[in-house]
Amino acid sequence: MSAPVAAHPVTDALLPVYRRAPMELVRGEGVELIDADGKRYLDFTSGIAVNALGYGDPQLQAVMKRAAEGLIHVSNLFRTAPGEQLADKLVASSFADKVFFANSGAEANEGAFKFARRWARNVGGPAKHEIFSLRGAFHGRLFGTVAATDRPQYRMPFRPLAGGISILERDLDDLDISLNSETTVALILEPIQGEGGVRVFEPEFVRAVRQMTQERRIALIFDEIQCGLGRTGHLYAYERLGVTPDIMTLAKPIAAGLPMGAILATDEIASAMQPGEHGTTFGGGPFVSTVALHVFDRLSDPQLLAHVRELGTWFGEQLHGIAARTNRVRAIRGAGLMWGVDVVEPAGGIIARAREAGLLIVSAGEHTLRMLPPLVSTREDLARGLATLEGVLAAG
Repeated sequence: MSAPVAAHPVTDALLPVYRRAPMELVRGEGVELIDADGKRYLDFTSGIAVNALGYGDPQLQAVMKRAAEGLIHVSNLFRTAPGEQLADKLVASSFADKVFFANSGAEANEGAFKFARRWARNVGGPAKHEIFSLRGAFHGRLFGTVAATDRPQYRMPFRPLAGGISILERDLDDLDISLNSETTVALILEPIQGEGGVRVFEPEFVRAVRQMTQERRIALIFDEIQCGLGRTGHLYAYERLGVTPDIMTLAKPIAAGLPMGAILATDEIASAMQPGEHGTTFGGGPFVSTVALHVFDRLSDPQLLAHVRELGTWFGEQLHGIAARTNRVRAIRGAGLMWGVDVVEPAGGIIARAREAGLLIVSAGEHTLRMLPPLVSTREDLARGLATLEGVLAAG
């Protein structure tokens, strides 16, 4: 164990919207987090898919120190190079022609809704205004995005929600009935639903959706906030589907924990937006963009992506073995280093027992464990975590 440090007293000053774990985390090394008592935890959460490069990465620390010696912020009234360079890389590596930087994933999705509606007003007039998401979706908790998020507990206290945003079933017949060329602006989906149970959409389903939206002049938005930027073993999750969207949103790992989101769009969508119709004070600032440039280069490295694909295949096989040996697992879903495990008891109890055993995992529903290890994890790291998980499940 590492030497303990003085823990800060628990405060009641924070808004109590999170049920935080009891320990106080003070530092991290590699793929482990360390609490104030010096106890180490193997991290299978990555800060909810944010810390793809793990903790204490010397290259990342050096970039942050160098960035802090330059400009931190000047606003988007002035040009700075890092954000422009990052936009160029995102465009060159994707379907997109234009990029807008925000401060979070929820902000990116809110902006995507605005961009889609602005484009739709040009091509279809005011009647074309409806935005749809899919059952199980999580797109954020801001006022527009919570209307597209399929969580009653997040939605009910804030009704009436933003108008013209509804949730459809994950069913092609339902989509065929509901997606109307005269009134529908956009359909947003996560290629892998994260909070909704790590549900992986099959390529055939998404290709049919893409054809439907193209024929009806409906924008297709891919929310890759959790599943994008290397998490599946592809730089973008849409690459495994054989289709491209009109808009894509990114966030979580893009700046290694610094606040950043991005909206990528085709020229057709982007050209509808006029000066003054959207904005951000902090988005794409020089400090955060300098860090994001480094992160992008690391996460787009073909060797890293191959590493994630290889480990992902092995990880899934190991999970199926654990399921067979423990008889405590109902279903397994995932790709790359993004996995969901449906369990026979409430997930919260397993998560608590795993934490006591030195393994951090999160839930994706009442009976689903979600595992999001850092992308730099080794097979030995993952094997150690899986052994802990098996022991915890077997003891349930």
